[in-house]
Amino acid sequence: MTKLGNVTLQVNGRQVAKGKVLPLKTMPIDGLAVSSDPGGTVGDYDADHPLDGNIQMTLQLLPPVAKNSGKPSSTQSPKQGKSRGPLSPIEDEPGLPRVLLIGDSISIGYTLPVRNLLKGKANIHRPPTNCASTKHGLAGIDEWLGEGKWDVIHFNWGLHDLKYMGPNGENLADPKNPANSQQVPIRQYSENLAKLVKRLKQTGAKLIWRNTTPVPEGAKGRVVGDAMKYNAVAALVMSENGITTNDLYRFSKARWNQIGRKANVHFTTEGSLALAGQVAESILDQLK
Repeated sequence: MTKLGNVTLQVNGRQVAKGKVLPLKTMPIDGLAVSSDPGGTVGDYDADHPLDGNIQMTLQLLPPVAKNSGKPSSTQSPKQGKSRGPLSPIEDEPGLPRVLLIGDSISIGYTLPVRNLLKGKANIHRPPTNCASTKHGLAGIDEWLGEGKWDVIHFNWGLHDLKYMGPNGENLADPKNPANSQQVPIRQYSENLAKLVKRLKQTGAKLIWRNTTPVPEGAKGRVVGDAMKYNAVAALVMSENGITTNDLYRFSKARWNQIGRKANVHFTTEGSLALAGQVAESILDQLK
């Protein structure tokens, strides 16, 4: 990589791709995270030499290079070259119900497995982003819902609401520092959730609330037990609105040593598959 941001990628000494990295300006929602989770989302990771400051990372995908040419390949059609990741849009299969998954990186992790489990039974969509906290939900919900008809909406907010932020927007800050506070305090979380539920009910879709999964001991920027507290106020909102709850909190807490990560709120690949089974089952129940 050069100082101008020009990047080349080589494999065994042969250039296979090139591109340009745009400047880093502000911090992403989840901060800079580095980890290994093939087929899933990356989790929080404490680097040996963390960056100091508020930045945002802008990524530009590198185009493939044709063999022996040094130029981008044109052998793939646009359709063939489309990414099939969890944030990629899908084309509806006619005649099948339309389902929308709303949620943070936990939901991103189970999106593809849910699509596979419900293939031929439902079209599984999700917003092309991490839906983060309820304040992000209020800002983005109209865009995420779009103009189409939804048969089922499976939704969650919580882990980003209860996480601690520093006074200058530092992500995953130390909860023990009195200068830091939760991104969305629990009372505001309840009020935000009620507004979001009101908007979701306007779609006429069957709604499924997926409660917030546990915070394990040692997880950075969050406090053990807060998920249960936020779930309690969310349960009141859902009860008042007659909305079914997919209890992934209890499901995952009972199996954390098998499906969760140590000192990390994210799940293993196998864990995301296990969650996907519960999500798919809850959706099928509503489609019946």
